[in-house]
Formats: sequence, structure tokens, C-alpha cells
Amino acid sequence: MAKKAIKPRTSAAAQLSPPVPARFSAPRPAKEDTSVDLGQRLKRMRFDNGWTLEDVSQRTGVSRSTLSKIENGQMSPTYDVLQKIVRGTGLDIVELFDTRQQSAPFGRCSITRRGEGRSHQTATYHYELLATDLAHKQILPFKSRVVARSLDEFPNWVRHQGEEFLCVLSGRIQLHTEFYAPVILEAGDSAYFDSKMGHAIISLSREDAEIIWTCTGIASIE
Repeated sequence: MAKKAIKPRTSAAAQLSPPVPARFSAPRPAKEDTSVDLGQRLKRMRFDNGWTLEDVSQRTGVSRSTLSKIENGQMSPTYDVLQKIVRGTGLDIVELFDTRQQSAPFGRCSITRRGEGRSHQTATYHYELLATDLAHKQILPFKSRVVARSLDEFPNWVRHQGEEFLCVLSGRIQLHTEFYAPVILEAGDSAYFDSKMGHAIISLSREDAEIIWTCTGIASIE
């Protein structure tokens, strides 16, 4: 049975973008990440395992040139690239963002104070990863500032394994998905969707919209 498209709110219909193209145009050049911690940790783990860039490329499906740029702090990887890396290498995402680890199988608790999460910036989203002191989590929680204002800022759909849930904390976003009509979400609104379905989010408010986000399929690599 065909899925029924979600209708946007009538009052905001005029703000909807044109129909989503199958492939977006005008990809934005990679933005340099001011923090090189991620790249340094990835390189160290590669050396510890005795892997060459070609080995990691074969395991992850990420090109050697992209891996080299990440390791040297010349490129900030997107969420789907990060997922390919951790899935292909068997690493936990916590290992890439924080040196602290906790491996207790149950009874775990993590508190992240405001502004104390691990920052990771891309051209479209500015992430703050939460509970980074816990390794092998079943979900990956983070806050995100949506800085993208147009689909032209995405080279293509974002897609990866798992499912995700988001709730708008402030501002207004437009959620684009591969199989549904675009929908506008305001503060307090939420969405749950299959991460394998292409998706992208842009901010419609004057200030960057802020959302709380949780994803499965990447946080725990068993």
C-alpha cells in the first residue's frame, strides 16, 4: 500500500521549497573543522590496528582522500560518513570523540551539563554530542543547531542505518524526506523516521533552529 504523504500546515504552505530533486545540485565545499581531535584519534586508532588508509577505505567504503583529510583536520565528516567509519572499523563513536570510556554492562548513568557536550561542526549542522563518557550505547543522543537554509547546501540526501527521533527546541525547521512531502516543525514538534530513507533538515527561522536528536544504528558497535 502506498504511503500517504504528510500535508504541511496550511498557514506555512507558502514557505515550502520547490519539490525535492532526486539529486541535489551545487554541493558545498567541505568546511574546515577547527578541532583536529577527531582526526588525530582516528589516525592513532588506525596506527594501533596496523591499518593503512587503503585498509580503512576498503573496510568502510570511504575514499582514501576523504580519510586523509579527516585525519589531518582538513575536513569535518558528516554523520553518514562517521557511521561508515565506525561500522567498517568496529570502533565505537565515543572512542572518536572522547578518551573517557565506561564499559559497565548495566546500571550506567551519564550527566551532561549545558554546553559540556562534544562539539562537531559540519556545513549544515553543528552537533553537540551528549553522554560521550559512555561507550557502546544503544542510541546516540545529541543536540544540533541547524545552520543550513537551503537544500542546495546538501550534496545529496543524508541516509544511514537505524532510526531517529528529533524534537525542536527552538526556532522552526523544514524536514525533507525521500518519500514524503516536506513538513514544517516548530518548537515542541517532533518527528520519528527511518534513517535509511533520504532526509535533510533546513532552518526557516531567523536564528539557527535548535533540536534534540537521538539515533540508533551508530552508537553501539558490537
